[in-house]
Amino acid sequence: MNILELIDVSKNFGGFTAVDSVSLEIEKGRVISLLGPSGCGKTTTLRIIAGFTSPDVGTVRISGNDVGRLKPYERNVGLLFQDYALFPHMTVTQNVAYGLRHRRTPASAIPSRVKQMLSLVRLDGMEARYPHQLSGGQQQRVALARALATDPQIILLDEPLSALDAKLRLELRIELKEILRSVGATTIVVTHDQEEALSLGDEVVVMRAGKIVQRGTPTQVYEAPADKFVAEFVGRSNWFLGSRPKGLGSYVTGDGLEIRAASELPNRQIGADLCVRPENIELVDNATAKTAVDRERNALSGIVLDVAPLGADVHVVVQLAGKTRLLAVRKNVRGTPGLVPGQPVCALFSASDVLVFHDQNAEVR
Repeated sequence: MNILELIDVSKNFGGFTAVDSVSLEIEKGRVISLLGPSGCGKTTTLRIIAGFTSPDVGTVRISGNDVGRLKPYERNVGLLFQDYALFPHMTVTQNVAYGLRHRRTPASAIPSRVKQMLSLVRLDGMEARYPHQLSGGQQQRVALARALATDPQIILLDEPLSALDAKLRLELRIELKEILRSVGATTIVVTHDQEEALSLGDEVVVMRAGKIVQRGTPTQVYEAPADKFVAEFVGRSNWFLGSRPKGLGSYVTGDGLEIRAASELPNRQIGADLCVRPENIELVDNATAKTAVDRERNALSGIVLDVAPLGADVHVVVQLAGKTRLLAVRKNVRGTPGLVPGQPVCALFSASDVLVFHDQNAEVR
């Protein structure tokens, strides 16, 4: 059953179209990441679902019911804001109980529900504390407990981890996913953080300029992006811009690099952009490359420009022909011979790892 349906929803602010004919269906119990750059319409879409913003046109249905005329508190939707919006003069218990009291939950049932929610988010023993006595991560958990306490049909999370530092953000991302799974909550997470979107969501919905440009599993969105925008926005990429076809599945760039791709553009259009993910590139010496190259692999010679150890990974920048540079990501495995700037290398990658997109503005070089 679809718990939420958006049907041709649009919203304009003056001459700016924030949401442009968006249609979206979400099944019960699914976690959906709404991903996109600032100004793409994801937060406006969330506010329309919550009832804080009214669409100019279109229909919003929750459990099959049109909720367009219902106020936010009448929609049985749980909200977790970016700044948590906790009441500073209320204790943890009072904050979590706030929605229950306003939903006219029997007074006798509130203490046990609050206790259950605080146990779920691992805040036992902090019932009497005030928000200023809590860390950022603890405040986030209180806000989540409050959002879940009323047993809402949909949970809406607006950049829920953005106010936290990187280490805590990673830890709470894992906890948040576990909590949402444990309660089976139908959830929409709005974020501009691609790692957050890919790790939290059962599906990822990518937005651009008020429209949905792709919806799929995290693997589908990353490995088979619908267009160049999605490929650039989700994950790291190497781009060979303004390339032109040379025979079936073969392209030559403006710097004279020949690249084989397993896919072809429709109608063999001139002007292709080729994308290769850094983690799909293997760096070897030129002698090894001679025995490794075949019709299914590419081999591009270059010079190591920079080596940056980043914990578990090592980022290596390679200067190829002309002005073309390439980023490769290697695992930082103990005992593996390191690379140094100035070292000749050959970048190997499969033709099947080359994503091909048509760029209407590309010039044939």
